Amino acid sequence: MKFYQRLSYYLLGFLFGCVFLFFFLNKKQTRCSYFPNDRVLNNIISKPFHYSPEASKVLAEDWIDTLDIKNTLTYGDVDFDRSNVKKENGKLYVIEGKTEKNQFIELSVINYEDKAILKEIKKISTK
Repeated sequence: MKFYQRLSYYLLGFLFGCVFLFFFLNKKQTRCSYFPNDRVLNNIISKPFHYSPEASKVLAEDWIDTLDIKNTLTYGDVDFDRSNVKKENGKLYVIEGKTEKNQFIELSVINYEDKAILKEIKKISTK
């Protein structure tokens, strides 16, 4: 067998393998997150998410929306100095982010084994 035939078989197999991995890994929605901030946020958003009565009252106001909550839980910053505190059989995390109107907010989320509850939403005047 000549070199160009071996090369063509190799490239054909490599192409089939790449296509297989693309479809296989795309269905699993794998994410590589090794930083502590990303790991905490991925853990919180991967669970069923509930709102406390206090958070529901704040969400009824016009200055914040559930899209702002989702964006903060996806792209926000976890304040580890005030987080990772055991509370009510879970851990309390304080997450800072911004609304679409560039208003700084602070979310207090209790992360349980099977769910996450948004406990409190605060508006921060300056950062």
